[in-house]
Amino acid sequence: MIDAFAGFMMIAGSLFIFIAALGVLRMPEIYVRIHSSTKAGTLGLGLILLSVTIHFQDFGITIRAAVTTIFVVLTAPVAAHVIGRAAYRTGIPLWHGTIIDELKSDETAVGSPD
Repeated sequence: MIDAFAGFMMIAGSLFIFIAALGVLRMPEIYVRIHSSTKAGTLGLGLILLSVTIHFQDFGITIRAAVTTIFVVLTAPVAAHVIGRAAYRTGIPLWHGTIIDELKSDETAVGSPD
């Protein structure tokens, strides 16, 4: 029963990572691509590491999986934010369907970068 649950978590995590890859390929512009890859990729990796923890049931592996999951959960949003901000500052245009440009108001409030 535990192996079946671990297998289900592995398949679910793989599906989320596949959805993240599809998002990178199919989304119209970099900002939406970053969003899809960060959210789905983080959840997919978390599910895969959960399945590894359930399958092996070893304390050392559990600690490594937990530390890796925490690291990815903390760093993936920051990396996505930095990449998105750099793309915006270098002038990569927003998608034509974008309604609100929150960074534009931030840039005018702070001042233009040197």
